Amino acid sequence: MAYKPVAGAQMASPNVIPMADIMLVLLIIFMVVTPLLTKDIPVDLTPAQNSRDMQDADKDDAIVVAVTRDGRIYLGSSKVEKDDLTGQIKDRLSSRLDKTVYVRSDSRAKYGDVVAVVDEIRSAGVDQLGLLTQRMEKATTTPPPPAAD
Repeated sequence: MAYKPVAGAQMASPNVIPMADIMLVLLIIFMVVTPLLTKDIPVDLTPAQNSRDMQDADKDDAIVVAVTRDGRIYLGSSKVEKDDLTGQIKDRLSSRLDKTVYVRSDSRAKYGDVVAVVDEIRSAGVDQLGLLTQRMEKATTTPPPPAAD
């Protein structure tokens, strides 16, 4: 008579605990990464040497208007038309004490487009208007070595 192992009771449902753990980790990763991806519309800011720091422009509730090189206008990360810009800025400023709007303009944007956006922002009753630029790093030059006599 040959030895035959006896099979134990079979489990009818799969173990979903490891899958739930993986799904929670992925959810946390996406929750952390998603706001970083949609923060700003990419524009090449104009370099300036005498720019001032505007830390308030980096806040999450800052009102930032971006003008791209082809003239498209974005309020935050949503595209708006020039005619709708004044109304949307008025809506956002209605419940705020700080009525500052920041403009991020591409260095290759047409001057007329940027002026038209600034005019629309001013007509919304904005107290302060900040033009964001890229700070130029001052070149540190090392003095030449002394001449050998």
